[in-house]
Formats: sequence, C-alpha cells, structure tokens
Amino acid sequence: MKIALIAGETSGDQLGGWLMESIINAPRSTLHAPHFIGIGSERMQKQGLISLFPMHEISLFGIFEIIPHIFNLKRRMRETIEFIEHENPDVLVTIDCPGFVLRIIKILRARNLVRPRLIHYVAPTVWAYRAWRAKVMAERFDHLLALFPFEPPYFEKEGLKTTYVGHQIAWEWKTKGDGASFRIRHGIAEDAPILAIFPGSRKGEIKRLLPVIAETVRKLHAQLPKLRTIIQVPDSLKTPITEQTSSWLVRPLILSNQEEKKDFFAAATAALAKSGTIALECSLAGLPLVVTYKLNPLSYWMVRRTIKVDYVHIANLIKNREIIPELIQEKCTSHALSVALIPLLTDESARNTQRGELTEFAAVLGAEDTQSPSDKAAQVILDGF
Repeated sequence: MKIALIAGETSGDQLGGWLMESIINAPRSTLHAPHFIGIGSERMQKQGLISLFPMHEISLFGIFEIIPHIFNLKRRMRETIEFIEHENPDVLVTIDCPGFVLRIIKILRARNLVRPRLIHYVAPTVWAYRAWRAKVMAERFDHLLALFPFEPPYFEKEGLKTTYVGHQIAWEWKTKGDGASFRIRHGIAEDAPILAIFPGSRKGEIKRLLPVIAETVRKLHAQLPKLRTIIQVPDSLKTPITEQTSSWLVRPLILSNQEEKKDFFAAATAALAKSGTIALECSLAGLPLVVTYKLNPLSYWMVRRTIKVDYVHIANLIKNREIIPELIQEKCTSHALSVALIPLLTDESARNTQRGELTEFAAVLGAEDTQSPSDKAAQVILDGF
C-alpha cells in the first residue's frame, strides 16, 4: 500500500510522525509494509519518509512573508503535483498547511484522477476566519479528520464527511516527565526558576520574536538573578539560534533533543510560547505560560480584518475568556511580556490558578478516549484496504 503524506510545518510533521507510527502498527492482516512518500521533516522521516524536498521551504505564514518566496513555492507545487501523479498512491493525506495543499488538490481534482483517495488531517479554522474554506474543502477532499469536537458540523453541512479524532498531543501528555532529573543533568539548581522559551519553527517568526524575547529576558534577569532560560527549537535551527543568542547576558540552554522534552516541560517554571501547537502542549503538560506572536504589520492587518474570534489559544476560545495571557502583535513588547511572566515565575498560586482553569481541557481533546487520536485517524485512512 502506497501512502503519500504532505506536511508543511513542525506541528504537522509531529502529527504525521504519530500517524505513520499508528499506520505501521495497525492490526490489519492484509496490510504488510506500507510505503510512505511525500513531504515531511524529522518526525516523519524517523518513521521512514524520504521527503521530496526540505519541508521548511513551504513553512511560511502571512501574505507579505510569502511574497519573497513565491517563485520557489510555485516550483515546489509543480514538483509535488508531478510527483503525486507519477507515484499514483492509494491515498494522499495532507496535514494542515491549507495554503499550500488546497492549490495542489485543486489541480489534482481537475485532472480527474481515479486515485488517490484524498484525506485532510487538521480542519482549517473556519470557525475563526475564512469561513468559505469549508465549502472549498468539501469540493476537494473525500474525508476530513478534525482535532476539536465542535468542528465537524462546519464541514458536514457542506457535504464533506468529517471525523472528530481528537488531538494526539492530549494523548501524549497523559504522562508527564521527570523535572528533577532534568535539572540534575543540566546542572540547574532546584530553586532556580526556569523560563521555557518557544520562539517558533519558522525563520520569519524567530526573526520577529527573538529580539523582543531577548529584551524580555534581560528585564526578567534584573528582577530574578537566578533565572535560567531554555530555548527549544527544531534541530535544524539549533545552530542559528545559538549564534543569535550568544550575546545575551546569560546565555540560554538551546535544546533540540526531543527525548528530553517531557522532562524539560516538567522542570520548567513557566513558558513564553509563540501562538500555535506548542502553546497547546504547554497547557496540556501543566506548564503555565504566556502566549505571544508577531506578523508583518500589513499581514496582521489583513488577517485581523477577517478574524471572528477574540482569542488565539484554544483553551481561551473554549472558555471564552483569557485564562492564558495573550500578547499579540502590538502588545508583544518586552515590558508587557515581563510583567505577565513575573507572577508565573515567582508565585505558585498564580501558576496553580492557570492550571486549575485547565482541569478538563485534556479530556475535551480526546485524552480519556480508549483509542488514541492517531490510531483513530489511521483507521479512517486504512478504511477499505
């Protein structure tokens, strides 16, 4: 069985890796050795995928961020379409990254191919903005796999079969790490507050956020001399991030080792995370956080005009109030970030208040189901084989 997968960013690569593992381990006597092709990064490659080209080339967000790369993106789209047509897989699973994959699927549909079966994993946030995408998804895909329980109706009313599977991250964080052993391994004192920093996985995100984070850390160190900072980034970004932080007054530990991830989260006191999947992980891990993000001002202005919701973190959206501080765009300043982080770094009651608001959050995302979200997604993909 030949399965093509296309992921376009780190969170999609993570979901894709878990999905591939579930497909490999699926209890189906007729399925022997699935053959994976497509586009992905570290997590998917670990499961046997050889990527058509480096995934980071399509990991772009924001209209004005994309413009400088438009010709390369078009070339990569052509190559992907030709690759899919030549390989003729049994099923094509696209993971998030709607800006890239919707254009590819449109062309594949127009060519009336008998195969592959077209499945999209991670529903576009039509409930937040670009509601028209629900109809487009229905026109281009055979099946949609949704992470959140409230999403299927938006697509089913357009005629697209949609299955709520839950979020694999909620399942993964059912077990926590060993914070004490992490501190011992890295020589961090038991009473030293640790700020976990997640500046993103796209070069543009890091370019905009890191200078603000550097100034924020400087202000925090002035108030908390024992503060330790740890930055987690994909392995491909470890060297440039190390170089960019070499001038910091107190150099951060740069962590790219996924095997230490749970221990790191358990050891950290609080986190400063860019909006997205990593912020969701912090909440599921019980790590209090502040969420931030910065776009090109013109890109943000255009996106802001179409957004229908008041929050970016899914927990805030579900509760319809700001449980987790969000400092986005013009609010993303070193002063505002340091003021929001100080209570979380110094006051256990402030940390417990945020954790307490999230007591039922993991269950909403499928953490208490008897079958993991990735196993449920694999079951849909393998249906009929």
